[in-house]
Amino acid sequence: MSVGAGPLVEFDHSYARDLPALAVPWTAAPVPAPTLLALNEGLAAELGFDAEALREPAGVALLVGSGLPDGARPVAQAYAGHQFGGYVPRLGDGRALLLGELVDRGGRRRDLHLKGSGRTPFARGGDGKAAVGPMLREYVTAEAMHALGIPTSRALAVVATGEEIVRESLLPGAVLARVAASHLRVGTFQYAAAAGGPALVRDLADHAIARHFPDVAEADNPYLEFYRRVVDAQASLVARWMLVGFVHGVMNTDNTTISGETIDYGPCAFMDQFDPATVFSSIDHGGRYAYGNQPGIAQWNLARLAETLLPLIDEDPNVAVDAATEVVTEFVERYERYWASGMAAKLGLETPDAPLVQDLLALLHAQRVDFTRFFRALSAHLRGAGARSLFAQPAAFDAWVARWEVLLPPDRSAVAAAMDRVNPVHVPRNHLVEEALAAATAGDMAPFHRLVDVVTSPFDERPGLERYAEPAPAGSGRHVTYCGT
Repeated sequence: MSVGAGPLVEFDHSYARDLPALAVPWTAAPVPAPTLLALNEGLAAELGFDAEALREPAGVALLVGSGLPDGARPVAQAYAGHQFGGYVPRLGDGRALLLGELVDRGGRRRDLHLKGSGRTPFARGGDGKAAVGPMLREYVTAEAMHALGIPTSRALAVVATGEEIVRESLLPGAVLARVAASHLRVGTFQYAAAAGGPALVRDLADHAIARHFPDVAEADNPYLEFYRRVVDAQASLVARWMLVGFVHGVMNTDNTTISGETIDYGPCAFMDQFDPATVFSSIDHGGRYAYGNQPGIAQWNLARLAETLLPLIDEDPNVAVDAATEVVTEFVERYERYWASGMAAKLGLETPDAPLVQDLLALLHAQRVDFTRFFRALSAHLRGAGARSLFAQPAAFDAWVARWEVLLPPDRSAVAAAMDRVNPVHVPRNHLVEEALAAATAGDMAPFHRLVDVVTSPFDERPGLERYAEPAPAGSGRHVTYCGT
């Protein structure tokens, strides 16, 4: 698509068309001086955009929600949510906007959604704006997750607005353009149940089924089967988070997707030293969303989804409750199966071994070993290098590794190569992310672009990038992240 060949994009609006009760027509706030800071050219190509056209003024205008094609119907989406366990009946896109949907080159329907595009009726007193730093954090983290093979929304672009916004200090403003399979959330169903009852929930469920699980429509009980699919998608997703040491930080029901994608990167970060109690968010004072709590919280959130679907599952409330309870209880088995399979791959094993894994995690925790470095060093151990130096008391590692080696297939070279395909060298190390964001906020984008280049090839060891594989320097203190609202 080029600027001279007509509109840059033609949107569809199935969400607004199917669910007008959950969509408020709205437009993005004017942007005084838009400047493109980062453009995801690979994603742009997937979506059918001409990247060079997006760099032109008309393209940049599209990326901040102005200069939309004729017929565009941007909306702010309505949803509710449990935030840190407390129910809030009306949340919604307070500083975000769904520009519309497009079908990518692979035939997949994708949302194009803005963040930081100004106040909406759901703004709840906020200014509706976003700062450069948090929007770039979402960009680099989402692209790292995608490169790791984890389902996620993705950043298409970050555009500086040319205005300053007030937070703890004055910060340069920005708009993030992001893409997802949809922005349907558990909180969307909670809002529908409260605002429109079973009829609106049915409309929403039918829309979600058609979009994400179309074969479910033919099931004997399509709404129960739909629920089972969402439970499975979330079990798989959270297991993948846990396998790479990712902490979402704000697992509210409004941030739990129906598609099974990671969404709304705020106070997120990757764990350095292994510790199930790891918390990064400045507002998670009780550790509700700590690393080790994520599977349980996901199941809790899914139980809230079940509550909205009960009238659809069966007319008899007792039958509906029993059926939904059976499905949400399955989450534990599904999660553990995904986790065990993924951990077996990380360890080069042909079959999972739960005692071996539990003893390893206890060892990593006791000796404060870096999670990412350990697994990569373990494959190096098979090549004669070693993970032993990561342990302050290596005798305990020696005892564990002897048990591990007995279980490995005989071709150790092939095992090491397979482990390297699932154990990253590079994740977005927290100190490097902060370094890149500080530089970008001050006007220097080079460290950010370098970091994106590193984390989007996470399994590749490349000369000169050694510092990107190292944890934070000793004495750095506990890393804290902020929502950026």
